[in-house]
Amino acid sequence: MRLQPRGGVGRTWQSNRGLVAIPVVLIVAITVADILAPQSIHLGPLLVVAPAITASFGGSRLTALIGALAVAALVAISVIRTSIFTSNHESQLIALVLISSFTVLFCRLRERHSAELRQVRSVAEAAQEVVLHPLPEQIGTLRIASDYRAATDQARIGGDLYAAVRTSTGTRMLVGDVRGKGLPAIEEAALALGAFRSAAHREPALAALRAELDAVVDWSLSQPSREGTDAEESFITAVQVDIPDDEPVIRILNCGHPPPIRLHDGHATALVPRQYGAPLGMGLPQAPKGTLDTFPFDPGDTLVMYTDGVTEARDREGRFYPLTDRLAAWTDTGSPDQLVDRLRDDVVAFCGGTLADDAAVVVVHREPVSGDQESPGDSRPTLRPSIAHRTL
Repeated sequence: MRLQPRGGVGRTWQSNRGLVAIPVVLIVAITVADILAPQSIHLGPLLVVAPAITASFGGSRLTALIGALAVAALVAISVIRTSIFTSNHESQLIALVLISSFTVLFCRLRERHSAELRQVRSVAEAAQEVVLHPLPEQIGTLRIASDYRAATDQARIGGDLYAAVRTSTGTRMLVGDVRGKGLPAIEEAALALGAFRSAAHREPALAALRAELDAVVDWSLSQPSREGTDAEESFITAVQVDIPDDEPVIRILNCGHPPPIRLHDGHATALVPRQYGAPLGMGLPQAPKGTLDTFPFDPGDTLVMYTDGVTEARDREGRFYPLTDRLAAWTDTGSPDQLVDRLRDDVVAFCGGTLADDAAVVVVHREPVSGDQESPGDSRPTLRPSIAHRTL
């Protein structure tokens, strides 16, 4: 999710040299037409269109240059028609200079605002890179790809979260979704990720890990600064996943989150738990903790984890996005990156380019291990587990 330079304001001369021909041609055409026209016809005022058009694609310097060229053309017209000191041409020159000056001023203000916006985006990107590390492309025998789409325009961080932690026996992952938006949702997501990162590498049972995450979220919501209706109704749906290196299985503890989907042998199967656990932070002692479910996860299988922003995306007729059906038709898609790209583009096209909620997708592919390759155990870290996490 690296920020890319925005087009429009602040483009260089080189990137706009094709468009620059438009105002230049207009200046030449208007000048020639005015010189050849009868004395009663004055086309000079039309020269103002040149700096106006330039301002739509160029910066203040380019606009000033075209404005100066337009003023020079009007002076040339006045000299050739021997009427430079007439009130008509004097008023035309004054008007063109003033309009060009104001156009350059507005371009300059626009450039300043654009620079401020780029600075804000840069800070947001830096915060994401520092607090929300991207997931690694490879962990042991697992290949991972992920994508996040914010529903809010220009947003970089939201309430969707996902993380991966390498342990001595395999890989543990967390995918979750904070109820709500804005800074409180970001705070809850960051806390959940921090708790997961600090606890998962110690390899507690998933039930114990869930209890620790639940306690951290409960503590956060009970702070005086979080009092109010929003705190009372806040919680995090999450799915915890444990993928051991030496077994072709996957263990899942689902806390009210949409079930992951397993792609195997041309079929897409939702891994629905026997019992859902309550979302994190509900603060209900008697709430169900959920069951630890074990599902097959053979070499060559792919696991798709996601947030409800994907499945709740709607088309113009109000229909929900059919994720399982789509994935069933894409089981022959190549790498996790290709599957993520295909899914992202399809969801955006399905809902007409506008998401109602943040949407995150994590695709995990278990690669086959041949006899001449290193075993999964050989890829384990020798000093400390590598940790990667991201909140979006």
